[in-house]
Parts: sequence; structure tokens; C-alpha cells
Amino acid sequence: MKSQRFLYPSYFIYFVGGNKIIINMIANLIGGFVSILVGTSLIAPVATEVNTAASNTGALYNSTQWGATVLKLVPGFFALSILGIGIAVTYTSLRQAGIV
Repeated sequence: MKSQRFLYPSYFIYFVGGNKIIINMIANLIGGFVSILVGTSLIAPVATEVNTAASNTGALYNSTQWGATVLKLVPGFFALSILGIGIAVTYTSLRQAGIV
């Protein structure tokens, strides 16, 4: 089978047959893992800033306590969104590979 040459982001990839699916799957997985790593590294700073903003001595807590309570939910939802990215990347990669 003759190799074909396709333009992939800023470099050429030679492949034979169905290897393009595998290359796309690997590219999606790498991009997903990078976004998961960045997201998980940001969870602690987000939680720190939220706790600072919602502290008992802060202006938000003194004006509306429910606002401070709702604000404390932000790190949990941020972590759930990172989990959602992981699930979406995995599902997309498996669907492109024809497994799902």
C-alpha cells in the first residue's frame, strides 16, 4: 500500500491505511490530558481565593451570608467540570476509534 502525505498541524505525517484515526485519537488524548493537568493544578488556587473572598471577616459574609455559602460551592463545580472534560475526551477518542 502506498504511503500518503497529509498536512497535520505544522508538520507532515506519513501513514498507511487507517492510522489517521489512531493519530487523531492520540492527539485528542494528549490535548485532553494537558487540559486536565492544567485544570487540576488550578483547583487549589481557586479554592484559596474563594475561601479568602468568603471568609467570616470579609465584606461578602457581612452583607449576605448565603452569598458566601454559595461562593464556597465554586471549587466543587470547578472540579466537576474538570471531570467532565476527562469523560468527554475519553468518549470522543473512543468514538473516533470506532470502539464506542
